[in-house]
Amino acid sequence: MTAFDRRRFLLGSVAAAAAGSLKGQHDPHADSAPIRLSVATYSFRKFPRDKTIEMLKQLGVKYVDIKEFHLPYKDSPAQLAEGRKELDAAGLTVIGGGNISLQKDDEADLRRYFDYAKACGFPMMIIAPTHETLPKIEKLVKEYNIKVAIHNHGPEDKHFPTPQSVLAAIKNMDRRVGLCCDLGHTARAGKDPVESLAEAGTRLFEIHIKDLKTFEPHAIQVNVGQGIMPVAAIFRQLVKMKYPGVVSLEYEINADNPLPGMTESFAYMRGVIAGMTKA
Repeated sequence: MTAFDRRRFLLGSVAAAAAGSLKGQHDPHADSAPIRLSVATYSFRKFPRDKTIEMLKQLGVKYVDIKEFHLPYKDSPAQLAEGRKELDAAGLTVIGGGNISLQKDDEADLRRYFDYAKACGFPMMIIAPTHETLPKIEKLVKEYNIKVAIHNHGPEDKHFPTPQSVLAAIKNMDRRVGLCCDLGHTARAGKDPVESLAEAGTRLFEIHIKDLKTFEPHAIQVNVGQGIMPVAAIFRQLVKMKYPGVVSLEYEINADNPLPGMTESFAYMRGVIAGMTKA
């Protein structure tokens, strides 16, 4: 066994024990940890809100960003408020909603999604805009006082494939317009994840993390810790820059049964954090 393998084994063992002790409750150290872990509920896109809440509890997660599957666009403001109450009652802290596509260059249509975010009580929207819609979005950000974080989507995204493409577009915009850095898509687009976080600075509002077998454009996703994503270096960079946000696991594989892989992913990330804390 190599030194790297031994280290991964030890981290995994410690983390697995920690994950087992947290099953069915929220991580009591979530607020004091150097990195705050979260879930993007797109990970549970095949499941209704009540089952999603149940699985979030099993993961011991406190922070979430909510996908439309769990607070539907079609619901009335009253229904959205009730749905939000269910999340709050479960002890979850909603840090935002999305990913929300804001690509129709029509202020009335864009406003509909800001009204939705307001009804849900989202302090932030994770969005997929175009260069054409951004000026109207900035106007609505100022009006509603709801932050937006533009999600980069990798080489297939003709608008914002990389964090750098987001940062270039928003550099002169209101400070409430920022970046949701998807680390997997960043790597697939040929950009260094750690360097990209450093470049984002205070424009970094949220992070979506996933792991990959390779950093090629069509790379296959794996459980966090099984691939080549430099998780420890990423976390060290976030501590260095005093990043105040969350790191949300966006688990896009095994949609019919995501909990085992997500549990393993959180165990690995918590193990890395525990190692950092003790170092």
